[in-house]
Parts: sequence; C-alpha cells; structure tokens
Amino acid sequence: MHLRDAIDQITTIRSQLAATEHLKSLRAVPVAVSGLLAITAAILQQFLLEEPLSYPRRYLLIWCSAALLSGVLASAVVARRTLRCPMNLSVANAWLAVRQFAPSLVVGAIVTWFVVARIPHMLWLLPGLWQLLFGLGNLAAHRLLPAPAFLVGVSFVATGTVCLWFGEAALDPWAMGLPFAAGQLALAAILWWHHERAEFRFASAIGDDGMETDR
Repeated sequence: MHLRDAIDQITTIRSQLAATEHLKSLRAVPVAVSGLLAITAAILQQFLLEEPLSYPRRYLLIWCSAALLSGVLASAVVARRTLRCPMNLSVANAWLAVRQFAPSLVVGAIVTWFVVARIPHMLWLLPGLWQLLFGLGNLAAHRLLPAPAFLVGVSFVATGTVCLWFGEAALDPWAMGLPFAAGQLALAAILWWHHERAEFRFASAIGDDGMETDR
C-alpha cells in the first residue's frame, strides 16, 4: 500500500508540474498555417458554395477539411518534438494538453453531426458554436500556453457569440474565416515571441560564436 501511495503521489506531482510548464512543443508555424487554411476555406466557400443552406454537407466538407488538416499538422509537430525530447515531464505536458482540449473537440463533433443530420435548416448555428467551443478549448489549455493566449480564447468566445446573434448571416464565409485566421495568427505570434524568439537568438549567438572561432 505504501508503494502504491508513493506512486500515486509521484504521478500527482508530475501532473502538477506539467500544468505549470508551457507546452513548448506547440510551434508557431503549424498554428499560423491553420490560420491560413481558414482563409483558404473562406475563399473556397465564397467561390464554390453560394448557398450553404442548400448544400450543408458541402459546407461541412470545406470547413471540416480545413480543421482536420490543421489538427493533423499541429499534432504531428507536437508528437515529433515530444518524441525527440522524451522527458517524462514533456510527455505528461503533451498529454495534459490533449486531455484539456479534447472535450471541446468531442462536443464539437457531436453538435456538428446533430445539426447537419437532424436540423440542416439551422446550419447557421455551426459557425458560432464552433468558435465558442474552440475558445473554450483554448481557455481550458491556456495555462500551458503563454499568458496572452488567454485573450485569444476570449476572442473566440466573443466572435462565436456574435455569429449566433447574426443568424443566417453567420454562414458568410468570412464570419468563420476572419475570426479563425486572426485568432490563430495572433496565437502563432504569441508562441513565437514567448518561446521561439529566445531559441532563435540562442541559435544565432552560437552561429556567430562559431564563425568567430573559425576566423
């Protein structure tokens, strides 16, 4: 019993340490790419789908494809960097991020299925609900990100609320494209400034020292 209690305490301490560390395996580039994918999806919808209410599954295909590509890219980068630095705390940190963000994704999938399958005439609900749930996911995981990332989560909640207020006008492609592009590009800038800027300076300093040594 004492051994099991000790193991439980170590696991708890590790989880608490992970909760206080930033998720440095999430990089600025895949987050920025997700913002660009939102712009691409908005452009595709504008030219290929003039009436989303008439073709809800096509609307779903455009935006879910962009979301899936974004998720796969970000997950691949996090997994790759975590495996390259297989410290127990880094792994615990990555899993904590997954556990905190996953519920909003699961609820988003359920809501999307229900709206498209049962009430497709209320498709206009999805842009607002997606942004609300994405904002909640960001807020749930904000302790793993630099402090200003909290404002990104708040902004998604705000834009999601506005989209619900718009009604059918929320199906305009830029009602989704602009908030997601702005939010993800802002988050990418925050990640670069707080995490990668220092790494870039350190790498530059090493490179300069190496050049001076060669001389």
